[in-house]
Amino acid sequence: MICGSLFAGEAEHDEDENPDENLWLYAKGTDVREDGSWEFKVNNIWRLSKNSGDYLFLDSRPELEYGITDQWTLGAELMIFHHDYTDVEWGPMVDTQGGPGGSFKDTQIGGWEINTKYAIKNAFEDDFGLSLGLGYEHRRAYRLDGGAIDQDTIAPQIYLQKSLMDDNLQVAFTGKLEFERRKSPDYPALPSVLEDEIAPDLAVGVSYKLKDRTWIGLEMRYQSDFLSPEEDGNPPEGKPSSWDGGDVQFGDQFQYGLYVGPTFHYASPDNWWILAGALFQIKGWSADGLDASNDGRNWDEHEKVHLGLTLGYEW
Repeated sequence: MICGSLFAGEAEHDEDENPDENLWLYAKGTDVREDGSWEFKVNNIWRLSKNSGDYLFLDSRPELEYGITDQWTLGAELMIFHHDYTDVEWGPMVDTQGGPGGSFKDTQIGGWEINTKYAIKNAFEDDFGLSLGLGYEHRRAYRLDGGAIDQDTIAPQIYLQKSLMDDNLQVAFTGKLEFERRKSPDYPALPSVLEDEIAPDLAVGVSYKLKDRTWIGLEMRYQSDFLSPEEDGNPPEGKPSSWDGGDVQFGDQFQYGLYVGPTFHYASPDNWWILAGALFQIKGWSADGLDASNDGRNWDEHEKVHLGLTLGYEW
């Protein structure tokens, strides 16, 4: 299977020699598409279980990527959200869907995203790999509860990767900073909400080649939000996040969640590959108080476990 390039004018490489970027669920390698090549993949993550009721959220994202040059990839994806939860007590489900014991079941188009990634240094040719990315997304459904929203996000990203042990061990870091502006719909019984949010999403992955085309790994992901929402036009109670005019200000931290778990990647000689993983929340906190973050976990913005399965095909 031919994966991302080694930069213009250099030889192509097969994944039995060097892997592509997709060894982990949230962390990504620095690899990009070759000039004129395509990749279609479907990323599925099941986010399961809070500390009350029954909760399932499937975040499914079909994505198409194209190599504009040997260093520059352009991609587009669709967000398909499936929510199925009953008797959940924590904020987003209750506030949006209405009333204690929030319940909701629906499958809907959650939004779309366009993104780009540019490779500066190659992990297999240089001392380390470095790529920069930028994404823009629009969401019409809230990821936590499926409620209607109007959200726009700009997300710069940095990718770092180190290849060790004759390329048999890969270590990668992905840092994403999401600048979000979210508006809630006008529910008669609920306040209108406007949020300017800065959300860091950091992931580290380590993966080892068991044999040609087969990798096992470990991943850690940290996600947090900094914001102070404005309700019904009233000024925020705390320090709000802001980035207007290029003046970036982090507001009050609202929550965080930390996950750790194993990953598995296999690439077929016939140009398709599969990625699977399971990440478990090991620590979290919510500004909503002890009810939403008891036992040292976050049950408002986060779940107990994320199960991921991605299928990809390249040509």
